[in-house]
Amino acid sequence: MDSQHRPSPDSEQQTTSKKQRRGIGRIGWAVIGAVFFGSLLAIGILPRLSQRSELQAAVKEASTLTSVNVITPRRATASTKLELPGSVVALNQTTIYARSTGYLRRWYADIGDRVRAGQLLAEIDSPDTDQQVLQAKAELAQAQANVLQSRASLAKGISDLKQAQANLLIARQSWQRWQFLVKKGAVAQQDTDTKYATYQANLANVEAAQNTINSDSANVKAAEANVYASQANFQRNTVLQSYNKVTAPFAGVITARNVNTGVLISAGNGNTNTSNTNTSNTSLYTIAAYDKLDVNVNVPQSLSQSLQTNQTAQITVKELPQQAFTGKVVRTSNAIDPNTRTLLAQLEVHNSNGTLRPGMYANVTFAINRNDPPFVVPDSALVVNAGGTQVATLTKNQTVHYQKVVVGRDYGTEVEITSGLTGNESLIATPTVDETEGLRVQPVAQTK
Repeated sequence: MDSQHRPSPDSEQQTTSKKQRRGIGRIGWAVIGAVFFGSLLAIGILPRLSQRSELQAAVKEASTLTSVNVITPRRATASTKLELPGSVVALNQTTIYARSTGYLRRWYADIGDRVRAGQLLAEIDSPDTDQQVLQAKAELAQAQANVLQSRASLAKGISDLKQAQANLLIARQSWQRWQFLVKKGAVAQQDTDTKYATYQANLANVEAAQNTINSDSANVKAAEANVYASQANFQRNTVLQSYNKVTAPFAGVITARNVNTGVLISAGNGNTNTSNTNTSNTSLYTIAAYDKLDVNVNVPQSLSQSLQTNQTAQITVKELPQQAFTGKVVRTSNAIDPNTRTLLAQLEVHNSNGTLRPGMYANVTFAINRNDPPFVVPDSALVVNAGGTQVATLTKNQTVHYQKVVVGRDYGTEVEITSGLTGNESLIATPTVDETEGLRVQPVAQTK
């Protein structure tokens, strides 16, 4: 019975072989599964690891870059107000000097007095001028008398000439008749020669009378010329005598009086007279017209083209806070001052009530319309060095590049850029010496 149920050797070998094959299959499948799952892990994990590595490198690089605040330039408004300092000056102001030498008899106007044109301001006693007028008048009378005498002499010469011409006519006719009679033998030849001699004598008298007339005519012309000269001298001295009365050349206000009664005035325009220390040749008065005033304003070159003749502006004075005046641009210098780079403009202001006074400091406000408004950036964005005025811009590669610009108006915290920007730039808000040309930086948008 035991021999029947005992397996044979062949069956045992077959059983062992099956077990070995079954073990090998399990190991293969395990290896294949491990490879499969490893491939899946490699496909999913490796890119992530690469991205993580790159991200870590980028973070590390960003952590080493300098962070800078960046801004974008903005356009200024097309309509703007331009406020400039101005100086109030008199439209018509002059200094009055004496044209006649003498003692000041009396003055009639003082500082602050309003005077009209032609009003008497002062009188000067000038005895020398008075005597010169009398002398010139006498010389004129004498010259006029000489003219009358010369004309009388000329009239007598003309009368003598006519008489000589008549005598000449008679003498010629007598001589001609005696020539006919001597041919007939009615008279002697000696009588004929006598008539001829008489004719020659009358001819000489006519020539002498003509010469006398020519001389008298020249004398008349010379006498008349003397009259003209004497008359001009008399008129000149008369005009100088009229300067003894000093009058206002135009209506205005007396702003200075430099003389007193009794002082010796010297005619002139202020040149020093060292020969007499008691002589005053300074100005007598200074007068200014107040009904119209000028306000002088220096306009920056960048805005000079925006200023037009007849353009109006508002004028204010600190001492008159409740009042505003309207001025009109009446003229400009049409040239830029090379020292200040400004254009001088003059505004005319009506001042009939005399509120404004020459010499005042005023604020002038213009309304300017600009067709191409400039860009505006903070003043902290400017860099001024040997290369000029520049701003620090960022390139597409986030590197620093310094761009040269031209500055316009300065608003204090902001400035206008009239040239050098297109408006699309990214500017470093506050560049420092560390942001050198070509430096790579980390931009941070600046919040307003």
